[in-house]
Amino acid sequence: MKVAIAADHGGFALKEELKRHLEAAGVQVTDFGTYSEESCDYPDFAVPACGAVLSGECDCGILLCGTGIGMSLAANKQKGIRCALCGDCYSAEMTRRHNNANVLAMGARVIGPELAFRIADIFLNTPFEGGRHQRRVDKVMALEERE
Repeated sequence: MKVAIAADHGGFALKEELKRHLEAAGVQVTDFGTYSEESCDYPDFAVPACGAVLSGECDCGILLCGTGIGMSLAANKQKGIRCALCGDCYSAEMTRRHNNANVLAMGARVIGPELAFRIADIFLNTPFEGGRHQRRVDKVMALEERE
């Protein structure tokens, strides 16, 4: 599995820990920055990470900022991205099972590393159920075509 990962300054430290956790589990991680805790703008990192998901370079993405809100907003402006902000394991499971989310956002100032690891693991290892949920995902995706 190939995962795009990105953070702003608020999520930098957790990104570094999460990268090590994922790589130890055999996940190939592509880091789209930021590379320090110097103040920066989250869209500058969300956009290229989501681009890697959309192009197929990466299977999915994980975005981190202080709350996860900014990253999720920026991600969901990308046509084809279904980003879910998750702060608990149940939401991470259900957004994959029912929403077929392709990007996970988390807030580094909201959750700690151990919970972030569990949420990411669940997100990456839970399959989409399809069926009646596909119809709903299709309706959500059709919203992008509205003028």
